[in-house]
Amino acid sequence: MKKVDILGVGIDTYEEKRVIQLLGEMVRSGDTHTVFPINPEMVMTAQSNKHFRDVLNSANLNLADGIGITWAIRFLGHKIKNRVPGVDLVEKLALAAAKNGWRIFFLGAGEGIAKVAAEKLRRRNKDLCIAGTLSGSPNPENDDSICESICKSQPDILLVAYGAPNQELWISRNQPRLRIPVAIAVGGTFDFLAGVTPRAPLLIRRIGMEWFYRLIRQPTRWRRMLKLPQFVIAVLKYRLQKSDDSDNPKIRTTSCTENLLSDQIDKS
Repeated sequence: MKKVDILGVGIDTYEEKRVIQLLGEMVRSGDTHTVFPINPEMVMTAQSNKHFRDVLNSANLNLADGIGITWAIRFLGHKIKNRVPGVDLVEKLALAAAKNGWRIFFLGAGEGIAKVAAEKLRRRNKDLCIAGTLSGSPNPENDDSICESICKSQPDILLVAYGAPNQELWISRNQPRLRIPVAIAVGGTFDFLAGVTPRAPLLIRRIGMEWFYRLIRQPTRWRRMLKLPQFVIAVLKYRLQKSDDSDNPKIRTTSCTENLLSDQIDKS
C-alpha cells in the first residue's frame, strides 16, 4: 500500500488487524524493521527538523496514531478506517506474541515503569515472554551499554518509550547494530499500561477527544498542544495550495509544505 503524504511525512493507512499481521511477517522474516506511530505533533516537528523527517520517512511502517492524522488523511481525499493508537497496538501485539512465542523487550519511560508495564501485560497474557526491561536513557553516550543489554536478551520485538523525537532518533541510530526484527516507538504507552497515566474513557476515545482529556489531566502539556491548531491550519493551507496548483500535478508536497509553514515555524 502506498503511503499517504501528510505535510512531507508518509503515513500508512492499514487497519489495526492488518498491522498486527504485518508485524508478524516482519518478525518471521528475520530482517530488521522500524515502526513509528505518528501524531500531528511529530509531523509539525518534522517541518523544521529535516533529519527527524528523514528518520520518520525511513521507517517500514508509519501508523496513524493521533486523531488529527486520520482527519488529515480523509480531508486530503484518502481513505483510512481507523487510527492505530500505540497503547492498543502494544496490547494486541502482546497477545500475538504470547501465541507465537515472540520475545519482547521494554525500553524507556521512568524508573521501573517499563517493568511494571511488562508485568501487567504478562498477567493478561500468561505465555508472553518478556526478554527484558530497562529504563535507560536516549542520550547517545548511553547507547553502548543499553545495546549490550538488549543484544544479550535476543528479543524479537523492541518497544522504545522515550517520547518523540528521542525514541525515533534512538531507534534509527541503534537499529543497524541491534538488528532486531521489529523496533517500535511507543511514546507514553508504558505509562498507560503501568497505570501511571490513566487513559481517557472509551467513549471519549471513540469521539476523538482523548487529547483534550489528557490536557485537562496534564495541564503542563499545553505548550505541546499548541502544535495541534498549527497542524490543522497547515493541512488546510496545503489543500488550498494543492487546489490552486492542480494544473501542475508534479509539484512536490514537501516544497509546498515548506512554503506554507515558513512563517509558522519562525513563530513557533
